[in-house]
Amino acid sequence: MNVINYKILMIDDDRELLKMLSCYFALKNYTVITAENGMEALEKINAKPDIILLDVNIPGMDGLEVCRRIRDAVSCPILFLTAKVEEQDRVMGLLSGGDDYILKPFSLKELDARIVAHLKREERLHRKTEQRFYGDLVIDYACRNVKIKGQALDFTKLEYDIIEFLSVNPDIVFDKERIYEKIKGYDAEGDSRVVTELIRRIRKKMKEHTEHEYIETVWGMGYRWRK
Repeated sequence: MNVINYKILMIDDDRELLKMLSCYFALKNYTVITAENGMEALEKINAKPDIILLDVNIPGMDGLEVCRRIRDAVSCPILFLTAKVEEQDRVMGLLSGGDDYILKPFSLKELDARIVAHLKREERLHRKTEQRFYGDLVIDYACRNVKIKGQALDFTKLEYDIIEFLSVNPDIVFDKERIYEKIKGYDAEGDSRVVTELIRRIRKKMKEHTEHEYIETVWGMGYRWRK
C-alpha cells in the first residue's frame, strides 16, 4: 500500500506527537506535511494531500472549523484526532465533513491501518469510470458529481458517498447502520443520526431541481434508491 508516495497532512499543536508521527510515516514512504494551528493548515492545503489527520482541539481555529473551511477544496479523507468524543461531537464532526474519529492515545498500528483503509477506499472510488442515468439525473462516478437537468448539485463528500452507495445498489433496502458502515469505509458501529441528517440534506438539495424523490424511506427498515 505504501509503495505509492502518498502525501499526508498532519495538523496538531503537540509538537512531540507531530515529530513522532512524521518519523513513523516518513519511514512508510509517505510525504509528510505538518501544521500546528488552523491558519497554517489552511495554507498547507495547497499541497493537495491524499489524507489529512486533524486534531479537534487546535488553538485559534478548532479542527471542526478547519474541516468545514477546507472540505469544499479537498476530497481526500479527513481523520479527526481527539482525546475524547461524545456522540454529539462525533455527529458534528462527520457532518462538518470528517470521515473518521481516532481517539487519543492511539497505537501507531491502529492509526496506520485506518489510514490504509481510507486510502484503499479512495483508490477504488477513483477507478470508477461509469456514468448512470436516472431520467433527468446523471451520476458521474469518476468525477464524483451529480447533475439534474444539466445542473451540477453541490453535495458534501459524505452526501455524495451515500448517493453513490445507494445508486449502485438500486431497489435494495439498507438500514441506517449499514449505510453508515459503507460511507465510513471500514467496519464501525452505525450512527443513524448522521445518516438521517445527511439524507435530509440530500433530499432538500435535489428537491430544488426535481420533484422525483430518488431516495425512498422504507419505514421500519431503512432507505433505498428508486430508479
